[in-house]
Amino acid sequence: MMNTCRNTYTPITRRGMLQHTAAGFGWMAFAAMNAKLAQAADEYTSPLTPKSPHFLGKAKRVIFLFMQGGPSHLDTFDWKPELKKNGGKSASSSDNNKDKAGKLLAPQFKFAPQGQSGLPISELFPELSRHADDLCLLNGMHTSNAAHPQATIALHTGSVNFVRPSMGSWVTYGLGSECENLPGFITINPVGLGGAQNYGSSFLPASYQGTRVDLEAGGILDIRNRHLSHERQRSQIDLIQEMNRDLLGKHPGHSELDGVIQSFELAYRMQTSVPSVLNLAAEKASTLDHYGINNDATREFGTQCLMARRLAESGVRFIQVSNRGWDQHRELKSALRKNCAGIDRPIAALLQDLKDRDMLKDTLVLWGGEFGRSPQDQADSGDGRRHNNQGYSMWMAGGGVKGGIRYGATDEMGGTSVLGKLGTHDLHATMLHLLGFDHTKLTYRYAGRDFRLTDVYGDVAREILA
Repeated sequence: MMNTCRNTYTPITRRGMLQHTAAGFGWMAFAAMNAKLAQAADEYTSPLTPKSPHFLGKAKRVIFLFMQGGPSHLDTFDWKPELKKNGGKSASSSDNNKDKAGKLLAPQFKFAPQGQSGLPISELFPELSRHADDLCLLNGMHTSNAAHPQATIALHTGSVNFVRPSMGSWVTYGLGSECENLPGFITINPVGLGGAQNYGSSFLPASYQGTRVDLEAGGILDIRNRHLSHERQRSQIDLIQEMNRDLLGKHPGHSELDGVIQSFELAYRMQTSVPSVLNLAAEKASTLDHYGINNDATREFGTQCLMARRLAESGVRFIQVSNRGWDQHRELKSALRKNCAGIDRPIAALLQDLKDRDMLKDTLVLWGGEFGRSPQDQADSGDGRRHNNQGYSMWMAGGGVKGGIRYGATDEMGGTSVLGKLGTHDLHATMLHLLGFDHTKLTYRYAGRDFRLTDVYGDVAREILA
């Protein structure tokens, strides 16, 4: 049989080769580009990746309970028997307040020793008093300004004159976040005074700014596209992020672009993680009752405190909850009673909840306002106090502070800090120390200068360290 098969060879022209392989060149280019983007993604490190502090701190996170308006320390946590004796008398040169005219207003509520430590606490806090042995009363606080906006900004940022990063941003910058699906810093129902400065990151990368949660507005808005599947939306985000990271590779150190990358990714992940954390429907009825969420007087603040515990448990580094209405120039007795009734049960529940979960030891709880109130009454009204930035009280609990102690003191009438004086920078320095930072070394270079939360001031209150 004859073999009819023949080997034939047809030469290919350059034009023919290009026609047959053009698509292949495109695939080669795409593969190279994809490999480059994949490498960039692998090399990218999130700014919120957990970081090590300067040394091993006792605290891992902070819950800041901010009472806007200036709570009266003289009716809550700074017992002054001499003021009680001299109530109704005119201020004299013997009481360190001779520059402030007006009659002295005695404490409007009874104080009693609480706990084994015997801390004197006002009758306004029957629930919180059960945790007296966990509290470190800071009775020697003072600040530089007696106006609400300026004092509020100073407390949150350490500066009145310039826009500076908030303390929550500094903490997140130093420690990162323990949860990749949640921000490192969340502020619940922030107050209006000071605005976004109170939780802004200023010149720090945008990744470290606080995420605002407004309960009345439904928490965090769900921005997911309900017309696309999770997979399709994830693909869109991935494509955008690849292009952003490629651009970042061409412009390394571009903090704004880095913030965009982080915010896109975090915003997408938050859509599923945040609602579940903030949803209290799964909590036991006993827990809701414990926080006072079933009571009209305590519902709002109780909800914030329970959310704060859940956020802390989920790895958020700095959580702030705020309570308004402490500016009592008039009707102090009735207004202060209402204020304290609204926060007493929720705060006691928060402390107990943290202890039950073995979290109070590494959670620093900070309570206080931007300043305090005066020993003198308001225009001889007999039922109100003026602003007072020269002496007031805050308190700390957990996170490596000694419990059951009073640190610092105001004078015998409670108007001026005289012992264990703590200014705003000292408070910040102590907080950072408890988190494991030397406040003089937690810096960020901006405009040719190394900035820090405490500016060029601040001393750690070592006497309160456990």
